[in-house]
Amino acid sequence: MSSSKRSYDGSTKESKLNMFIPMFEKFRDDLDKHHDRRERVIKASRDITAASKKMFNTTNRVRELSTDYPPKLLSEISEKEVIIRQQFESIRPDLQGINSWRYQPQISPGLQEFVEAISLQHYLRTQTIISLEESSKQLPSGIELSGEDFLLGLFDVVGELMRFAITTMATTAKIPGAINKEGSKQDILMDLRTLRAHFEELCVPPCRSNWLAQNFDKKMEVMRQCVQKVEHAAYGKIVRGQERPLGWFPPSSDE
Repeated sequence: MSSSKRSYDGSTKESKLNMFIPMFEKFRDDLDKHHDRRERVIKASRDITAASKKMFNTTNRVRELSTDYPPKLLSEISEKEVIIRQQFESIRPDLQGINSWRYQPQISPGLQEFVEAISLQHYLRTQTIISLEESSKQLPSGIELSGEDFLLGLFDVVGELMRFAITTMATTAKIPGAINKEGSKQDILMDLRTLRAHFEELCVPPCRSNWLAQNFDKKMEVMRQCVQKVEHAAYGKIVRGQERPLGWFPPSSDE
């Protein structure tokens, strides 16, 4: 038997639940759009990460500071930059307004790798650290680069600078460096020590909702280890360099 209620004249009353159906259908549509946007951002972030890794792997073929890149190297780097820009452009509509923060955890890995790639390229060309403003200008309009992602990307580039320094010392028997604006020699170890000092001046209170705070301690420890490895390699080059043949690499126990 039907349980529908009837009015005093015997007509069936329309269920009050019907008024909620359009509202929940809108909720469903909004949720579907959210998941679609989220998946697009995740995929683009992974593609940006992959292209950025290829870009700084290409950049690592440079063996001198403050010099112009060979045309072939510039061409390969430009190809990766085009791919990265296209990926950012593809998700620009998904990262507008409040969504730029809503999908911050999804786009953050790609932004950090992007900062790492362009900061390595900038340093090898100019022997200076790229700024947040300069990094933001290399992104399409509408894509926000937060200070947290910028700092985390700079933390990561220290590892690439360590590899560049140690490899260059092993193959050229010289500590990478160039003449600065004041006319004095400035090498990569001096720059890494300065960067370490600036990082150690940062005070980041613990906070679960803060992306920088969640990763700060681990990044700081890895950064210090990388700078120490360059210090040990430079010590070996200066103090014991005459005892080692050109191209010698330290065993893993020395690292």
